[in-house]
Amino acid sequence: MQCQDTSAGVELIRHFPAVQFRGASIGGYWPLSGEINICPLMQALQNGGHCIGLPRILGPELPLEFRLWTQGGELYPGPFKTLQPASTKPVIIPELVLVPLLAFTADGARLGYGGGYYDRTIECLRRNHNVFACGVAYAGQETANLPTEAHDVSLDAILTQDYFKAFS
Repeated sequence: MQCQDTSAGVELIRHFPAVQFRGASIGGYWPLSGEINICPLMQALQNGGHCIGLPRILGPELPLEFRLWTQGGELYPGPFKTLQPASTKPVIIPELVLVPLLAFTADGARLGYGGGYYDRTIECLRRNHNVFACGVAYAGQETANLPTEAHDVSLDAILTQDYFKAFS
């Protein structure tokens, strides 16, 4: 499956702090309709030697599992209209997770889609590995505040078509 380039998606490449993540394995995602298109960024990162994994949803209340993705690799329909790699692809343990979202705040809170998949995944990864969670969104998705709950995991940074901002 091929990614379609978009101007906003291409701008992500300009703002991504490549030096900070040189050589890191990266957990990406295949964008849903309405989300900023991270495919140009994932392609650029893969071309730069990064190992890219896309998430597979294993079940409710379970963390996501990242499986190897390569440009042009086949993706299969998953829950919630997602596309995911085959379960036969190698598992990737990401050092950087690119996180989709509906909204974010200036201090790193995020509003996801309500399933808690990324909260569980990031929490699980952080227990055993050094992982950096970077939300990816349009700059216009920033909001002054969001309702958060005890299980919500904060982002380490946000990447938009206009800027990259680390929160700590």
